[in-house]
Amino acid sequence: MHAAPLQQQSSSSALDPVYRASEVIFGLLMAMSFIGSISVATDGREEVRTLLVAALGCNLAWGLVDAVMHLVATKTQKRRNFALLQQLHSGDAATGRALLGDELPDPLASRAGEEGLEQLRQRMLKVPPEAAPGGITGRDVGDSIVVFFLVVLSTFPLVIPFMFIDDTARALLWSRLVALGMLFIAGATLARYSSGNVLLNGLAMSAIGALLMAAIMALGG
Repeated sequence: MHAAPLQQQSSSSALDPVYRASEVIFGLLMAMSFIGSISVATDGREEVRTLLVAALGCNLAWGLVDAVMHLVATKTQKRRNFALLQQLHSGDAATGRALLGDELPDPLASRAGEEGLEQLRQRMLKVPPEAAPGGITGRDVGDSIVVFFLVVLSTFPLVIPFMFIDDTARALLWSRLVALGMLFIAGATLARYSSGNVLLNGLAMSAIGALLMAAIMALGG
């Protein structure tokens, strides 16, 4: 994945729709892998409760891992931004244009051409390396907390049917329907963000999620 330009990186956060939807989908799949192991023939509420607690515990653990890795990725990106500015200031024009071309997505770099990259290089030269924040800020910590809760809270809607429905088969059906509905919303959110077809992308995400869940279960997940 290409690194984001310095100006964009400074304003991005874990609340980006793509990031948010991805974390919710990840949390859903993790929870569904546990809930999917509940047998419709299960009569013991204690067994069901144990599996649901395990699902919640798993998402708590992975939410923590994701939050920490978000901080690691943020710190790494900030070091990369600082190094990029240093190289732009110390290198010649051709080297600077090549560096910026590598940072931009290929379609944008090719469309910008040498002239566009040079204009961008000149603008970036006005930014001293010291202006690139290097440490973890309060906003970064806040974003990592958002990541944690996105993964963890995505579990609860799937668990609710088991709290109010005694019949395991019915509870499983409603839990899966809720999961598909949440996947649809995630796909629709991504479509709105990218100016795509909301209905089509929502249905596609539900189908993809169902296929991924089937693959996870088949592989023993």
